[in-house]
Amino acid sequence: MTKNRNIISPMGRGNGAYVLHKMLERHIVGYRVHDYSPRWEYFPLAFPFFFRNEKPSLIHTTLDYGCFFHRSGIPLVLTFNHLVLDSFMQQYSSWSQRIHYKTDLLLFTRLSLEKADVITSISKSSANMLRNELGFSGPIRVIYCGIDTARFTPGSRSKKRKVIRVLFAGNLTLRKGVNLLPEIAARLDPDIEIVYTSGLRGGFPLPNLPNLKNLGYISIENLPDLYRNSDILLFPSVREGFGLVPAEAMSCSIPVVATNCSSLPELIDDGKGGFLCPLDDVDCFANKINLLAENPQLRREMGEYNRAKVEKMF
Repeated sequence: MTKNRNIISPMGRGNGAYVLHKMLERHIVGYRVHDYSPRWEYFPLAFPFFFRNEKPSLIHTTLDYGCFFHRSGIPLVLTFNHLVLDSFMQQYSSWSQRIHYKTDLLLFTRLSLEKADVITSISKSSANMLRNELGFSGPIRVIYCGIDTARFTPGSRSKKRKVIRVLFAGNLTLRKGVNLLPEIAARLDPDIEIVYTSGLRGGFPLPNLPNLKNLGYISIENLPDLYRNSDILLFPSVREGFGLVPAEAMSCSIPVVATNCSSLPELIDDGKGGFLCPLDDVDCFANKINLLAENPQLRREMGEYNRAKVEKMF
């Protein structure tokens, strides 16, 4: 297999899993991502015809549509990223998403579990959700996402800026907590601004506020510079399978203010690498940002702690 390695990774574009698999493509010889538009997920019966002329030695994709890529005699490795099928996530989903999650996606996920030769998970939290919410009793290997510490490196903070820059990076969705940004911005001290990206898929519209600025689309190649030009990462997500953005920011020696939920406590050590706030607690997010903004030494210490943790664990 080593001599003729041909690992195919069918992946829909526009999410963290796609970013992760593209990173694997850069670092594993013979690993190739075959990406497709997320719109194809409306027609999953077409998936078996994707790459039908290929002869892979292994197929690696995500759990949700993995059953459609199964081929007899070829090992299928499925990675579980995060769960959207449970009742908690309904409040952060549209009515069409709720129907999709409770019907066909649930069926596809269960079929994928049956077809897979190996199931991996990107965090302990995600593995536990798979067991508790879907009743999966088989083996799950937890493999944290890796961060390229040679790309995501610390940098000197700009001395020309007179404001503390708080970064939000990710898709503009309710699941990412983007709806909280205007309320948090309104509670920040003067000379603190929140800058945010449009993510890979855009989404939730935000109002124009003096200290809330849209940076637009930032390419994956330019992400390290984006982190290095920021002082604090704000990550009010309601659920994460791993938290690729916080981990990348940590690798760049950035303190993180995030939600105390799902996998995020596995990344961020509260009080050491940043702060963890209760779900949707706008006051807590704003207070912790204000605290970090007025303490450059604390930001530096937390950033160094985060870099060391990423080098050790991720």
